[in-house]
Amino acid sequence: MECEFPTVNSNKEEMREIFNMVKTIAVLGLSPDESKASNRVARYLQSVGYKIVPVYPKGETILGEKVYRSLAEIPFEIDMVDIFRKPAAFDAIADACIARGDVKVFWGQVGLVNNDAAQKAKDAGMKVVQNFCSMVEHRKLMS
Repeated sequence: MECEFPTVNSNKEEMREIFNMVKTIAVLGLSPDESKASNRVARYLQSVGYKIVPVYPKGETILGEKVYRSLAEIPFEIDMVDIFRKPAAFDAIADACIARGDVKVFWGQVGLVNNDAAQKAKDAGMKVVQNFCSMVEHRKLMS
């Protein structure tokens, strides 16, 4: 897939609303490696009061939270998915979010854009953010 410019995206005011509304964040691709961006971002979000739900193919716990293998396995409501996966995976992730029916925010991290998947998520009623770091934006907008 070629690099895309995000054509489906939230503005700063919508991001502020997202941070105020969200309580539980599933982090897709949350690595147990503390040097990885996914771990640093999730640790920050956890430190400011969000419930973090790791979605990762290995391990039992990350950041003290039970690891799930997929969104479908999570047995409680998820407000937001924070995605640290390749853009090619976004279509299946959007489908999984739609199938759950409770995800309100579809967030692709810095450098991650898939406009088709983002439009699908938006059409299903989710707020969409692409190519922004949730930690950086939270620090800028909420401090």
